[in-house]
Amino acid sequence: MTAKSASDALLRREIGRVGVAAIAMNGVVGSGIFALPAVAIAQAGYFSPWLFLLCGVLILSVALSLARAASFFDVTGGPIVYTTHAFGRFVGFHTGLLIYVSRVAAIAASANLIVSYAVPLSSALESGFPRAIAIAAYITAATLLNAMGVRAGMTVLYLISILKLAPLLLLIVIGFPAIEWARVVDSGLIAPTQLGQSMLVLMYAFIGFEFSLIAAGETRNAKATVPRALIGTVIAIALCYALIQLVAVSVGPDLGNSASPLVELARRLTGATGAIALSLGAIFSIGGGSLTSLLTAPRLTFALARDGTLPAWFGIVNERTRTPANSILFCGALSLALAVGQQFVWLVLLSTSVRLMTYALCIAALPKIETSLPKEPGQFALPGGLVIPACGFLLTIWLLSHSSMESFAIMGVVVALGSIVYRASIRRSST
Repeated sequence: MTAKSASDALLRREIGRVGVAAIAMNGVVGSGIFALPAVAIAQAGYFSPWLFLLCGVLILSVALSLARAASFFDVTGGPIVYTTHAFGRFVGFHTGLLIYVSRVAAIAASANLIVSYAVPLSSALESGFPRAIAIAAYITAATLLNAMGVRAGMTVLYLISILKLAPLLLLIVIGFPAIEWARVVDSGLIAPTQLGQSMLVLMYAFIGFEFSLIAAGETRNAKATVPRALIGTVIAIALCYALIQLVAVSVGPDLGNSASPLVELARRLTGATGAIALSLGAIFSIGGGSLTSLLTAPRLTFALARDGTLPAWFGIVNERTRTPANSILFCGALSLALAVGQQFVWLVLLSTSVRLMTYALCIAALPKIETSLPKEPGQFALPGGLVIPACGFLLTIWLLSHSSMESFAIMGVVVALGSIVYRASIRRSST
């Protein structure tokens, strides 16, 4: 191990444009799209594809804003870097902490889901010691894979990307002729309050693209690569989701109460073989999401250590693999403790609300970034200046207003505990 202070110069830049797209896609396409089509049908019926499109427009306005911010930086941390530059280390620290907590909770939840999908293969995995061992084995394997180096982690991520996307794309192709365009076009609008609440739920299937921003310190030509790959990926995902929902509501308008709507949809379109393929796709999708979290979440604690707001231990980089080894191992251990102890459920409530809060903070940081940093030739730019970020900010705040008080209370607890760690780290780094 090297005892030097955390520095992006110690990391290897081995992620290219395809890698950025893979990280963004795996951060977004997880368990949500395999369950939320049923929720959308239950709440909006034939109007549900429009809900996915509206969520796509909202998330695109946010992604464009963050892509513009990313075009100014090529260091690890993403949202931490943007908010620290604009508002100082205290806000930057809490931005990173909130994202980190939600990601660790998601890793724990994903591990439990994957083992649950394996229960039909072995009933012993349903509960007790065998289940705990299976969860521990999965998280340990994913942690060690990432500790081996960013190239090893990305290689597996590319493979999982193919395995998770293939069944979804096949579902669209096979189901496309069955789409009932007239019913969708003529569907009635839903009430504004119901619209906001429904979109808040569906946004869970869209969040996570910011993962591609966090690993900028290990991305080649990050200022140009990250923004363009990010926007292309977000647009493709939004269109894919809308098409999936079009097929779902057309073939299965009665699937509002289904726990696995896409699996049932595949069964109706292609029989048992299709259902098995979608089930495997769900497993790979969940696995890809958790692997992406284990790739990017440790970079958050690395960036905070680099900035002096976490102990320097989190910033130690392995001399051979050039990865933030301590941060990776700590993330794996914390995820394992939450998953096996099943104490992560209350943290999952943070997921969408936390992400929306950090999106709002990043967008709010953009005016300061624009006025304080020099522009570069060919830099990613937005038409209309700050018009799109302003729209994205207002839409994000509107969605946040539909969050529960419980979510805000949990965020308050995390911020309060984080402030204690922050003050201790600042005092330690100043002595």
